[in-house]
Amino acid sequence: MKTNSLAGVYSLFIIVLSLILLTGCKKEKDIPETVTDIDGNTYQTIVIGSQVWLVENLKTTKYNDGTAIPLVTGNTEWISLTSPGYCWYENDITYKETYGSLYNWYAVNTGKLCPEGWHVPSDAEWTKLTDFLGGENIAGGKLKEAGTAHWDNPNAGATNESGFTALPGGFRGAQGTWHYIGYWAEYWTSTSPFESVAYYRLMASDSEKVDNGKNNAVQRLCGESVRCLMN
Repeated sequence: MKTNSLAGVYSLFIIVLSLILLTGCKKEKDIPETVTDIDGNTYQTIVIGSQVWLVENLKTTKYNDGTAIPLVTGNTEWISLTSPGYCWYENDITYKETYGSLYNWYAVNTGKLCPEGWHVPSDAEWTKLTDFLGGENIAGGKLKEAGTAHWDNPNAGATNESGFTALPGGFRGAQGTWHYIGYWAEYWTSTSPFESVAYYRLMASDSEKVDNGKNNAVQRLCGESVRCLMN
């Protein structure tokens, strides 16, 4: 009886181990190497800890249901927005391929900005990323593209060992003006704790930190980059 009991336990162990291995394999196969948005732009993906991120900044001019996002070029029109809008830095579409689009928070808040199966990460999801990389004080260096092909000198601490390849796309201010391309990478979160402001994450060329938007919430009118996170 004892032998039979041990055999039964061993068989159960093999079954459970097989299920775990199969589940793990399935999860890996479910992670796509590339993702294509509704506009036909293709993005690489990267696994960082338990999260899967797009490697490039979002470029789409349409929501994932095919609806066009309003392109807003004029300063007067931009600063009066209480609805979604996007733009290219300095209204120059040649920035698109490298830095992607700049979106206001109203576009983020639609929940339809990222490709199907992806979303704009929350503040807590950004914290999960920076915690995995050793904390906000050093995570920026691990997230930023290394070198000065796109970042201004000194691009402090940049190793890009995470594969995230953060790029300094700058931002459009609430007054419609353009700021800091080459110096700042500024990313929206989906978290808006107060009326008219929302959280963001910021990396700069002279720091290896990731600035936490909880301390510096910005106006929803600002135009910022977006990185999508897999659901």
